[in-house]
Amino acid sequence: MAAVKLKFSSVLSSSDPHTNPVVIIGIPKNLAKINYHDINVKFGARVPEEIFHSALTAVQSSPDVCPLYLNSATLSPLPTKCSRHNAPSRSHAITKCVRSAAVSGKDSFIVVACEKQDVFPSAIAVARAYPLYSKKTNLSNKVPAGSTSSEKSPVTVTVEYLLIGNASPLTEEECLMLERAAESVRTTARIVDTPCNEMNTDHFLEEISIVAKELGIEPFVIRDKELENQGFGGIYGVGKAALNPPALAVLSHLPKGATKTIAWVGKGIMYDTGKIHYFKYGLFTAMPGMKRDCGGASGILGAFRLAVLTGFKENLHAVFCLAENSVGPLSTRPDDIHTLYSGRTVEINNTDAEGRLVLADGVFYAHKDLKADIILDMATLTGGQSVATGKQHAAVLTNNAHWENAMVNAGLVSGDLTFPIPFCPDFHFSEFNSAVADMKNSVADRSNALSSCAGLFILAHLGFDYPGVWMHVDMAAPVHCGERATGYGVGLLVSLFGRYSNSALLQSIGPAIEEDIAEDGGENEKKKMRLN
Repeated sequence: MAAVKLKFSSVLSSSDPHTNPVVIIGIPKNLAKINYHDINVKFGARVPEEIFHSALTAVQSSPDVCPLYLNSATLSPLPTKCSRHNAPSRSHAITKCVRSAAVSGKDSFIVVACEKQDVFPSAIAVARAYPLYSKKTNLSNKVPAGSTSSEKSPVTVTVEYLLIGNASPLTEEECLMLERAAESVRTTARIVDTPCNEMNTDHFLEEISIVAKELGIEPFVIRDKELENQGFGGIYGVGKAALNPPALAVLSHLPKGATKTIAWVGKGIMYDTGKIHYFKYGLFTAMPGMKRDCGGASGILGAFRLAVLTGFKENLHAVFCLAENSVGPLSTRPDDIHTLYSGRTVEINNTDAEGRLVLADGVFYAHKDLKADIILDMATLTGGQSVATGKQHAAVLTNNAHWENAMVNAGLVSGDLTFPIPFCPDFHFSEFNSAVADMKNSVADRSNALSSCAGLFILAHLGFDYPGVWMHVDMAAPVHCGERATGYGVGLLVSLFGRYSNSALLQSIGPAIEEDIAEDGGENEKKKMRLN
């Protein structure tokens, strides 16, 4: 498929499906509310009113796509039913509809009939359908001799919204925000899709620099032996065997008038060989796909870009823990003991449990050096995540009951679905007991809340009595769908912190934050918290 540029509009423009295909997407009850005289501008006089109404009747009882004019104008109904743990926008279904309707080589249109609160997740869903990374050779896309361009001009896919009900039309500013959101999601997915020979720690630092330049921010980077010198035993120990050295990189947004400091910490393992553990147990068939182990850091980079571009009102830091978990003479061995940035010692009993080591350094840096009040880490951390919460829902773990609810709600409104796992260090942290160090890096019993344990390892370096808010997002499964990255995390984070945004659209869908809680000073909410 040719390169695609996405545009967003609140106005239905005139077009002819013979030259510019159109797909109309919506829940059947919303499609039923479309007035033919409003939508007719998309049909170029090729779809009579009676055909359109017959199609509307058909999709009320059938989930099948209904053609209006050949396959160039179609009605694509979303599922009528939606369970309480699924996004009301049906965003996963939107992505499938768009992929099925995509036409190569032609400018086309997508009309989304929805309520206003579903505009943002639908934009993200559309973006997921148009991945950027490809190394396929396509002779039909080669430019004729004498051309000065190395590629064909990109086709434009315009997403137009038909808002149901009495909602005010989208403003130009809101359409621009949706365009930036789509760019951020697609860039995040591109980084995750790119193999390590093209996306190592050096390349990821270049991606950070590109975003920093766009935002007018100077990146802060600690790299290679300097990590060891400053005590980052987790990041350095994981990445020291790689040709491209490990790094801790930070982007900081510090607006005037800010009263809170928030840090997003991302696991950026550019490739995870599992090191010596794979050699011992012969697990080489588990290695393909490990280019996606930078999904947490990639999602945070995309979310940080979008949050700052839309006007984030509080201090926001993006911390990237970058390393390649490689095999070599300098590789960490099982039984080695590393001292992490927190000062706590870790006995390595699994060289494939490396993500928690780099994140432990990152979150403690966020606490000690950045003075963050709220720390969220995001990572493709455990294979057990998909067992615990499935392929679509990230597992979320936190020391704060209010923010746990907020993460679930942010998943529902953004389409980046989440579900909580038990926060109970009383039962689970003993899995890391070590006779010779403060803790081991992997559990004794893998059947005992594996994903919860992995998250608790990170929090242990802040301390279980940490007075701030700590949140953990394990998105090992939803980082990809099949062989393609999803750009997961961008929508989740900007929605979760939507109340801190200047974007009216993000504010409207962002879950309540602590200062919004009851006038009793939040006493009722505090009683629900489960802090150890």
